[in-house]
Amino acid sequence: MENRTLNKKLKQNSPIIIIGLLFFIFGFFTWLNATLIPFLRTACELSSFEAYLVTFAFYISYFVMALPSSKVLEKVGFKRGMSLGLIIMAIGTLIFVPAALTRIYFWFLAGLFVQGTGLAILQTAANPYVTILGPIESAAKRISIMGVANKLAGILSPIILGTLILKGIDKFSENLTKMTGAEKTAALNTLADKVMLPYIVSAVVLIIMAVLIIVSSLPEIEAQEEPTDDKTTERHSILQFPYFWYGVIALFFYTGAEVVSVDTLINYGLSLGFNIDVAKFFSSFTLIAMIIGYFIGIISIPKYISQQKALGLFAVLGVISTIVAISTHGYVSVLFVALLGFVNSIMWPAIWPLSIDGLGKFTKKGSAFLIMAIAGGATIPLLYGYLSGLKSVGSTHAYAILIICYLVIFYFATYGSKIGKHPSETTVKN
Repeated sequence: MENRTLNKKLKQNSPIIIIGLLFFIFGFFTWLNATLIPFLRTACELSSFEAYLVTFAFYISYFVMALPSSKVLEKVGFKRGMSLGLIIMAIGTLIFVPAALTRIYFWFLAGLFVQGTGLAILQTAANPYVTILGPIESAAKRISIMGVANKLAGILSPIILGTLILKGIDKFSENLTKMTGAEKTAALNTLADKVMLPYIVSAVVLIIMAVLIIVSSLPEIEAQEEPTDDKTTERHSILQFPYFWYGVIALFFYTGAEVVSVDTLINYGLSLGFNIDVAKFFSSFTLIAMIIGYFIGIISIPKYISQQKALGLFAVLGVISTIVAISTHGYVSVLFVALLGFVNSIMWPAIWPLSIDGLGKFTKKGSAFLIMAIAGGATIPLLYGYLSGLKSVGSTHAYAILIICYLVIFYFATYGSKIGKHPSETTVKN
């Protein structure tokens, strides 16, 4: 009897477990960029601005491929679409092999773009899937659970890859300044080769996961059609949902803020004079803070606070933490940048359901546009990289751009999420 009950519970929860594994994969590959930036800056001899093209190439693929991804999902469904996304990611990781062999930066960027394309398909499918699996008012809680899986992977990925490819890079960089000609080229080639094995192993894991998705019991779930007895029947285009577009803007700035707070932190630590053996853990601090925030969200939303009010509160905390980070130095500054992980934890889980609430049959298309907004992770870190390279600004004060991000999110939480939303469409409790 107990075995039957256990099997029944596993069957009921299997979709969440499978999607949780996918979110783990999202996190593992997304937050590898924090390690790749300092590695490629040395291996390919890049400027600060050029190094942050890593995040640009990775996240711009979401903007370019999100709408095509939604078309793919309409044809093949969520399940096959997720498997396809994993295979495309595997191809992207394998591009790192010729990239390392030639040490041509373009091929590294191409591999990152292809990885991002696979993730765009996965994210376009997985995020609305989690939202639709249960009541919309508790969507932030379910997405927070997915976020824990995502960020646990994010904590592990820079530590694992950092240990494999960044070990001894401080001494290597110091010795590199004494080398010239063929000796220098040979040393850089040897460094670049370090990245091949981890990415080959990653490709194998992705392919195995793609096969497991196909043979799994993951069901197809469709978004609910618009009701026929309310004002949504008057809307014939997603352009007629203004609150949704404010959500797209908020997600753009949130993604930029999240990526800056994680992917810049190792490089930031190095710029402050920290040793790489210490700095390589800094991005993991941000993700640990994020996991703490997720657990608070899981416990408190919507039981003690609505996702809308939580979003506004955390946006204010983001402004305060950023001001402290740019006003201090050393460990204190690093820790307050890392604290932004806690601030950011509630933002994706709250912005997403507040944005798609009431879209009805436009949910899939809306999800694609929200995925496009991940392009904020391409542009805002690049702006940070440019500002941090300016002597008049520097790496610390460049974080001031995050204040703008959190103010935009605060506006969405307090006003934007209500604009043009009819009471009959609203299922989220504000």
